[in-house]
Formats: sequence, C-alpha cells, structure tokens
Amino acid sequence: MDHIVGHAEISPRPGLRYLASSACVVDKLLHLPPKELLMNDLKVIRWTGAFGVAVFVLVLLEFPLWMVGSAPHISDAVAYSQYLAKIKDVALTRVLLDMCSYVSFMIFIAGFRHLIRKARPEYEWTATLVYGAGLLWMAVTLVADSLMGGAALDTLGGKADPTAIRALVEGALLMFNGPMAFVTTGLFLGAAGYVSWATGALPRWTAWMAYVGAALCAASIPAMYAGTLDQARFYNALGWGPIIVGSFPPIFWILVAGILMIRKRDASAPA
Repeated sequence: MDHIVGHAEISPRPGLRYLASSACVVDKLLHLPPKELLMNDLKVIRWTGAFGVAVFVLVLLEFPLWMVGSAPHISDAVAYSQYLAKIKDVALTRVLLDMCSYVSFMIFIAGFRHLIRKARPEYEWTATLVYGAGLLWMAVTLVADSLMGGAALDTLGGKADPTAIRALVEGALLMFNGPMAFVTTGLFLGAAGYVSWATGALPRWTAWMAYVGAALCAASIPAMYAGTLDQARFYNALGWGPIIVGSFPPIFWILVAGILMIRKRDASAPA
C-alpha cells in the first residue's frame, strides 16, 4: 500500500503533463533557427499576396452585377423601388461578394503590416496607420452595403416603401462614391505609398502608383457638391467618373502589391 501511495504521489497529473509538453513546444518555437523563422514569414507574406489578388478577383466578379438592368433615376423613388424589387437577388449577391472581399482585404492589410515590420521595424507606426485606414475603409463600405442590403430586403413581399428605399440608397451613395469612402481610401493609399517608398518593402514605382491613386481619391471628394445626382454624367455623387477614378486605382494597387508579395524570395530584404 505504501508503495502504491508513494507512486501516486510522485506521478504527474494529466494537467501537469499537458503543461510540460506545451512548455516543450514553446521552447522549440523560441529556439527555431533564423532560417526557419524567415521561411515562416515568407509563407505569411505569400498568403498575404494571395488574399490581395483575391480582393481584385472578387471585385471583378461583382462589377458586372452593377450593370444588370437599366436603373431609373434615384429621384423617381417608385420606379427605383420597382427596379430594385426585380433585381433583389442580384443586389444581395453583390453584398455577399463584398463580404468575401472584406475578409480577404482584412487579411491582406494585416499581412502588409507584418511585411513592413520585417523590412524596417522603425516604420511600424506607418504600417499601423495603413492597417487602421484599411479597417476604416472596410467599415465605411460595410455600412453602405448594409444600407443597400436593407433596401433590397424592403422589397420582399411586394410592399416596398419607395421613400425608405430612396433614403437607404442615397445614404449608401455617399459611402460608396462619396467623401466617406474617398477620404479613407486616399489615406490608405497615401500611407501605403509612403511606407513602401521609405522601407523598400515593395518597389518604389508601386509607391508612385499609390500616390496617384490617393490624388484621384482626393479629386473625387468634391463630387458631392456637383449638383443633381445623375449617373449618366461624369462628375457628381452618382456619376460614373468618381466610381472609376476613385474606386479602381486602390483595387489595382492591391492587385499589384499582392502579385509582388507572392513573388517575393526573401521576407526581410527590400523588393
């Protein structure tokens, strides 16, 4: 009996064995050779690039859905609510694709911040600014998608409220094609361009590409003051001009940055 008791006293409990094994795993991770750590960082950066390309692909898939049907002018609330009722499934699919692109974009900006920290740790503050601006951009467009999704859902059952739909759609426009979107997008591109130039994490020509995109976003902000909403005209809150010059440059920059990250050979060396 004493032998059994003594054996029980010195035998480690399951919880202690688990802690001991976890400590061994952590110790091995902390003592990984530098080469293995770099390989792990390189995988992170390449996955970051893949999700950047995914953002572009998802936006490309969504773009034709905005061309479905012939939308009446938003000022004709009754006609617009009838149009939205006909394409409600398309409108909800656009929202779904946006949700997928937001997830990909969030992973991309987190990985981009990691890339900058590996290249030049002293520029982490700028990398954090890029990350914060990206999250804000995503949050603003998420609200816009919620408004557009709400407008589509209001048409279910055939009893749409034209006034409510017009208010929801016009509220979303200032976020999709107005200052709320372009200010945050411009900040994202400007910060990304600066930190890419300063750290050499990406080629310097990508910084100029980001600067041009930021300038176009800034030029699109005053479109909200351009008078009557008219999707057939170039420069107003509903015009096709701000959609092109303020929306596509950041998407193309994300695509280019993503491809360069996928092709990277060293996690810490300048591109």
